[in-house]
Amino acid sequence: MSATEDLFERWAPQYDAWFDSADGQPLFESEVSCIRRVLPTKCRPWLEVGVGTGRFAQALGVEVGIDPAARPLSLAAGRGVTVVQACGEALPFACSQFEVALVVVTLCFAPQPLPLLQESARVLTDDGRVVLGLVLADRPWGHHYARLGEAGHRFYSRARFYTMEEVRQLAAEAGLTIAAAACTLSQQPQRPPFVVEDPRDGLDPRASFVAVSLAKVGAQGSRKTRPAGCPA
Repeated sequence: MSATEDLFERWAPQYDAWFDSADGQPLFESEVSCIRRVLPTKCRPWLEVGVGTGRFAQALGVEVGIDPAARPLSLAAGRGVTVVQACGEALPFACSQFEVALVVVTLCFAPQPLPLLQESARVLTDDGRVVLGLVLADRPWGHHYARLGEAGHRFYSRARFYTMEEVRQLAAEAGLTIAAAACTLSQQPQRPPFVVEDPRDGLDPRASFVAVSLAKVGAQGSRKTRPAGCPA
């Protein structure tokens, strides 16, 4: 188990409690609304890669979740998620099995973000979507969390945040392209109390949290193309 996995194993209840806190609850609701704006409306099943304690999976109706840490998974299972202990870089699923692979606040903790995205794409149907939810490094909340990490924060000291350009590059290397995007969190991290924000389409430079729907390059609208690494 890596140091990051051990961290979430040991401190899962404390991590989970943030979502019900005075600060966490409006931020979480804002992020859920933002992600929902770019999710497909019909096809199933869905997978969350890095499901953690299952907060986002439960809120968004995701059926299956994986995580390398067992203790968070027990909390996710209690929220009705079918859980599997596994790493995002080596998903224990066949190709073309899911319509959505959700990756929310997971990329920043992933030791190998590119293989994680490649695996997320592999298990999708040809017209499925990898949906990312993340705080951008060069936005106010990204700066705030980075400063907390530098000061030794239990969780953020393990995080590596990305700019939108870095996200685009990782996606391209994984054979993915942006199909839709939405954003939220324009309020400043130094100015609580926080409120629930409505999401906005696109990538407003004032917003710190983005939800990005990624499609396979060349596979949009076609069921003929097989994911890389899958048998014909």
